[in-house]
Amino acid sequence: MSDTSIKDFEAAIAELETVVKKLEEGDMALEQSLALYERGVQLSRFCHARLEEAERRIEVLNERGQLKPAPASLMTDDADRT
Repeated sequence: MSDTSIKDFEAAIAELETVVKKLEEGDMALEQSLALYERGVQLSRFCHARLEEAERRIEVLNERGQLKPAPASLMTDDADRT
């Protein structure tokens, strides 16, 4: 079950930040706080699912293209040159 009111990852993160700020202020009635907390959980789950999807896509691309991370020694050499 997905929430169609959440447009995309960036919008969800922005709304989640707003939810957290409002909850941290703590000047709402209990029912309002609970509703806002529930919305935060929805947003958090949405973001987590999108991140997992992105990770799976990257893994598939890496497997198909046989891309591998650069060796640590190569990364160190680049840092020494700067």
